[in-house]
Amino acid sequence: MNSLAFTTDLQAARDGDRPALERVLGRSRQDLRRYAEHHCVVNDAEDAVQEALFTASRRLTDLRQLECFASWLFRIVKRECNRLKRGLRSFNHEPVTEDIADTCRIEQRGLARDLACAIEALPPHYREILLLRDLEGLTIEEIGERLALTREAAKARLHRARALAREFLKD
Repeated sequence: MNSLAFTTDLQAARDGDRPALERVLGRSRQDLRRYAEHHCVVNDAEDAVQEALFTASRRLTDLRQLECFASWLFRIVKRECNRLKRGLRSFNHEPVTEDIADTCRIEQRGLARDLACAIEALPPHYREILLLRDLEGLTIEEIGERLALTREAAKARLHRARALAREFLKD
């Protein structure tokens, strides 16, 4: 497929076209995989690619310049590889803020906006448990029942979600 078709799909994906997003991410996957193999431990390459594709699908609408899409994805993969090398597995997701709109710049917004951006940057399972506990006020037992988790698993997930939100706010 030529670059004009890719650019058209990229713009459509940014505008919310789900099939276009799937085509863009599908075409990017092989290049990301090759890049990850050079920057990651062999076993972590696929995890880094998956995280980059997931982040891109969530944050594509915030990308200012579509021409930066490839370099943005590569930076996400490299950051993920570095995170995995440091041993920070799935619970320590770093929000991607470079080359995206200033909507989540902590230094430019008030506390409520910063907190909303921190919560939005969390992976869905952490965002959900944080909102259930701190917004809806459910107990750990109620959360465990709703999410089919043990009490200990619910507490651990809530702890990780809060740690990630604090990390985002610290930056």
